[in-house]
Amino acid sequence: MQMSQTMGFSIADTKKLSGLILPLGILTLVGMLVLPLPVALLDVFFVFNITISLLILMVALHTHRPLDFSSFPNLLLLATVLRLGLNVASTRIVLSEGHNGPDAAGKVIQAFGEFIVAGNYTVGLFVFAILVIINLVVITKGAGRVSEVTARFTLDAMPGKQMAIDADLNAGILTPEEATLRRSEVSKEADFYGSMDGASKFVKGDAIAGILILAINVIGGLIIGIAQHNLGLAQAAENYVLLSIGDGLVAQIPSLLLSIATAIIVTRVSSSENMSDHIAKQVNISAAWLPTAAVMLALGLVPGMPNQLFLTFALIAGALAWYSRRSEGQTLEDDEKEELDDNTKAKGEFDLADVKDTSKISISLGYSLVSLVDETKTENLVPKVTRLRKEVSKALGFIIPGVRIRDDLNLEASQYQIKIGEKIVADDFVYTGKKLAISDDNVTVQLSGLKVKEPAFGVDAYWIDPEVQLDAEAKGYIIIDPEDVITTHLSQIINAYASDLLGQEEVQELLDDLQINYPNLVESVIPKVMPLYQLTSVLKCVLEETIPVSDLRLILETIASLNTQKMDNEDIAEKIRPSLVPMLIQKMIKFKDTLPLITLAPELEQMILQSVRQNPDEKMLMLEGSLAKKILANLNEASENLNKDAKPVFLIVAPQIRKHVSRFIRAQLPSVNVLSFMELPEDRSVEIAFTVGGFDAVE
Repeated sequence: MQMSQTMGFSIADTKKLSGLILPLGILTLVGMLVLPLPVALLDVFFVFNITISLLILMVALHTHRPLDFSSFPNLLLLATVLRLGLNVASTRIVLSEGHNGPDAAGKVIQAFGEFIVAGNYTVGLFVFAILVIINLVVITKGAGRVSEVTARFTLDAMPGKQMAIDADLNAGILTPEEATLRRSEVSKEADFYGSMDGASKFVKGDAIAGILILAINVIGGLIIGIAQHNLGLAQAAENYVLLSIGDGLVAQIPSLLLSIATAIIVTRVSSSENMSDHIAKQVNISAAWLPTAAVMLALGLVPGMPNQLFLTFALIAGALAWYSRRSEGQTLEDDEKEELDDNTKAKGEFDLADVKDTSKISISLGYSLVSLVDETKTENLVPKVTRLRKEVSKALGFIIPGVRIRDDLNLEASQYQIKIGEKIVADDFVYTGKKLAISDDNVTVQLSGLKVKEPAFGVDAYWIDPEVQLDAEAKGYIIIDPEDVITTHLSQIINAYASDLLGQEEVQELLDDLQINYPNLVESVIPKVMPLYQLTSVLKCVLEETIPVSDLRLILETIASLNTQKMDNEDIAEKIRPSLVPMLIQKMIKFKDTLPLITLAPELEQMILQSVRQNPDEKMLMLEGSLAKKILANLNEASENLNKDAKPVFLIVAPQIRKHVSRFIRAQLPSVNVLSFMELPEDRSVEIAFTVGGFDAVE
């Protein structure tokens, strides 16, 4: 145990130390701008600067996507500040100690200066100027322009990319997690190229600063050497020009490396390969190498040319052409083999993806209904389904999975099917180019059109031509578009099968969100009191009667107060319901409105209670057949009377029989909400609208 604690302490210390490195490094850079550095330490920093620049260049070469090196703008800024700090420190030493000789500013500056100058200061100055021009005019300017254009196009393309992600999400191609990741990548890409547009200015400014610093070192050194230290012009030039060129070169080489890295990053195209493999794969073309080899061979045969050199390169190009042709042949064989495999698969072989659909909700459309998802129409089926998912998710309390919309040639032209998983739960027809006219009970005028039953609620309706829409509205009909018919039907299906759509992944997502604000509550209940799978089962039981599970905090607090070890999942759900039913009621009727209730006659309720007590192990209500039919008929009559007044239907029974009565009634009348007396909110006014008993509905 002691060893584990020691190891944990060491790891924690290491993390703290790594977090302090960057702040301390930045403070060191600031210190270099104002404090003099020893010559030996200056050499160390120069070598460190070159090492960091080479490392950044190598990382850029092996990056598959620009976003894989998203910290590049920050590294570029820090490397530029490091180089400028070294320039200030070296300039201080060159001007103050340059009269002592070429080694006054350290071995690194002396070595680079002597290598470039090589006894001729004029040549050294021109070579240094050429390096600066290459860096500033060619590489830095080009990289800066590419960064600017890429940032502009990336920002302009953001809305389109976001819309494409939303479309794929609505079509079921992406999961919500994948869509979130894609949106994050789009945002990061815009931020990255915006940062690169600004970061490229660091490199350009650094190159200009290199020229100015060289001029200051040369002119200032000559003045100081001649005026203050009484050196001759030749001696002063020998000392200060060599030191100035060496200092400038030590700074320009890392600057050139970083400029190349910047250009590589901003011109990099995302791929699954690093830059070397990417270029090699695309350049490895025999049709390009063969003409190259022929031209080089022809030049090698021209008299007066360096024939041997041209012939050597012609031979190399020819060898690469042969290698490219061989690689292309192998690729062709692989493609033919893959095509053969595909043909074989088409003839009889298939894999799991061909027979398995993992989407929880899907809509299959006949071929004439494909136009309903036409992206050129602003109000097509896809955005309407998206809005529906959002509304139902808010009502039920969890994220409804994405709805996959696809065509199915096995369906009739105007047919659609709704599936929950692999199970078909709804099947009907809609007609593009027509409107659905729905009548209420007060409208008796018939229309010229195809008479049908509205898919969701089964009321009488007509499919009519758009030309007669105004006439139908004048006669009191409600007009609905084909897309709205499908989404209304889908809404009813989602509410009816909500418990099938809630899984452990969705519940874990709800718990993760709750844990942000109530971490102790979540940790004390899940999994100590109840494991995740059992909580999922309990919530499914609650959702079977469309009770929202949005207040997960209240649910967990209720569970924490129960002795769940001696209860099954249905009993736990019954204990949770009283705290959740008010949310169901407020969703169906305004707070100030009186709540209409249907009750059972005392003798009928007593009869049902006695039946439940005699058959405690039976989940279904045991009633005589004719009695059951009369109860359902009278309850249906009461429900229709309430529906005429646009009022919800609530049947109130004793708590002991609530779940038995609910199973019995909702199998035939799913719109009836069965509540117990204990579940009625105390702050709502109620009235007994109907009493079912004596085999009649008495108002």
